[in-house]
Amino acid sequence: MTKQEIESLFSRFSELTVLVIGDVMIDSYLWGQVSRISPEAPVPVVHVQKKENRLGGAANVALNVKALGAKAIMCSVVGDGSKGDVFRKTCKDNGFTTEGIIDSTERMTTVKTRVIAQGQHMVRIDDEVTWPLSATDERNLLDCIQQILMRQKVDAIIFEDYNKGVLTPKVIDTVLQWSHERGILTAVDPKKENFFGYRSCTLFKPNLKELREGLGRDIDRKDNEQLRSAMEELQARLGNELTMVTLSEAGVATLDASGFHHIPAHRREITDVSGAGDTVISVAALSLAAGWNIREAAAVANLAGGLVCEHVGVVPVEPSRLMEEAIKAMTR
Repeated sequence: MTKQEIESLFSRFSELTVLVIGDVMIDSYLWGQVSRISPEAPVPVVHVQKKENRLGGAANVALNVKALGAKAIMCSVVGDGSKGDVFRKTCKDNGFTTEGIIDSTERMTTVKTRVIAQGQHMVRIDDEVTWPLSATDERNLLDCIQQILMRQKVDAIIFEDYNKGVLTPKVIDTVLQWSHERGILTAVDPKKENFFGYRSCTLFKPNLKELREGLGRDIDRKDNEQLRSAMEELQARLGNELTMVTLSEAGVATLDASGFHHIPAHRREITDVSGAGDTVISVAALSLAAGWNIREAAAVANLAGGLVCEHVGVVPVEPSRLMEEAIKAMTR
């Protein structure tokens, strides 16, 4: 691969529109310092010095897509209370419309609060509901997605499943049907609950833990034959075209019509793995939509996932740094 080919890929991102459907949330951060232990219990006392709200979950996927230059539209359901207002404001602050966001009187907005002191993640508090959408919310979300698909050309749809209830079987089946009718690439970042619900999607991207749980079998990530066999079983059951499994510090593995391939990870100073999976699915989906094959897409996505792990908290990938790293790692 040449430097010009890599630069051309990144320039094509700006021509793409991506629908991100799934469980959006607020990543709330309390940054502080610890100087003593509580007299009430053997726990540190954090003196909060800064508070911050970021886009999380499927919204972080959209943030990564936008950071790379493409147009991202989030489609999800949030609560109609004050936390929903915070989510909408955070979207606006990050340059997003909320045309695909549905307010619900039956749900709350998911908030993950992380307490970080001296650069260390102390505790995380999750405020959420995880039951499936009601029939009314499900219908409203699907109507909204359908209207967006009718109004504009969409190049890729990313399903970002955090098992919070937005991606119901009906939502998944209906959107996949619409995508097949329109020839839209579909990329899935799954969780256990709907693992085999995404039949005939384009790209299916579990991590190794999700693959083990989904298939109910032990897989040694250092044994490429075991990994290849598991991925072949997955594709046979799911009917997807492309499979990409993230292996943490062991890199990624891909399977398509050309066979199985393992791509080692690049050595990094890992600070925080939060959000790395969001970045990987974003970069992989965009690269495929821009015309790269799965091995090329996985290679650049693998680089992107490592780069965001160098930062504390959930952050989007930096496109200039990613392109620089891709040119160094992938040119021949």
